[in-house]
Amino acid sequence: MFALCIGGCAPGVRDPLEAPPRVTDPSPTAISLETLPRAHRKVDIAVYQFADLTGKNEPNDTLAVFSRAVTQGGTAFVVDALRRAGRGNWFTVVERTNLAALLQERQLINATRKEIDGDNAKPLPPLHFAGLLLEGGIIGYDANTITGGIGANYLGIGGDVKYRRDTVTVGMRVVSVQSGQILTSVTTTKTVYSVAVDGNAFKYVAVNKLLQAEAGITKNEPTQLAVRQAIDLAVYATVIEGARVKLWRFADPLLQAGLIERYLRDDKIEVPAAQSSNSVSALARMSSADQH
Repeated sequence: MFALCIGGCAPGVRDPLEAPPRVTDPSPTAISLETLPRAHRKVDIAVYQFADLTGKNEPNDTLAVFSRAVTQGGTAFVVDALRRAGRGNWFTVVERTNLAALLQERQLINATRKEIDGDNAKPLPPLHFAGLLLEGGIIGYDANTITGGIGANYLGIGGDVKYRRDTVTVGMRVVSVQSGQILTSVTTTKTVYSVAVDGNAFKYVAVNKLLQAEAGITKNEPTQLAVRQAIDLAVYATVIEGARVKLWRFADPLLQAGLIERYLRDDKIEVPAAQSSNSVSALARMSSADQH
């Protein structure tokens, strides 16, 4: 064990427990979002903030923990989901999260140009503006909504299984910049499961010899991935709701009608991923963007 630790710490020697970084595997919801059919026209949309509104700290039964229960990077997840919708054919997302830095950099460029070219300096083109705002946040985190387990022990040999379920809730709405009217509003929920499996043996194998063995494994679903899936689903549902209220539309009207009908029939947005490109697009059921 000592040699293993030394080997892991030595320069140029890779830790045997180290895993290389990799791109996050797409969930069925993410695949459905990315395979949306093309919009009639891309929508200009702005995201200022998509914050953690739960006020919850990480749950712990034994001590006080001040880490937040859910990720504070909800805005980044929303921007990423909007850009991935329909492989980039649905939304043009403008930078508003760090608008102060953007404006300061533009002022610096203009000042530099004036120093070099004087009165002949060309100004920067105006910023691209959006007609719609996407607002909302992570509005709920309920820990231990369901807990339970089962176990058995016979002649000193046994095992048990314990599980816990938490729930993450995301709210998302689209607001008209011109009128301030809320045009669509959706809420999505994602469960987060934790499972622990333990086995043990406690047995005399001889008069003065005792066998004691334990083994177990615990698996916790990452909360940030659950939040990302809930946000992906919220963007997915937002596009469908926008098509339903004629905020935007698909490039293919027949496909739009069929997908909205299915959406209203079963009220389920998540769809299977293992399908041909046409059928996946049909199951994605979203509509294209004609901005008012």
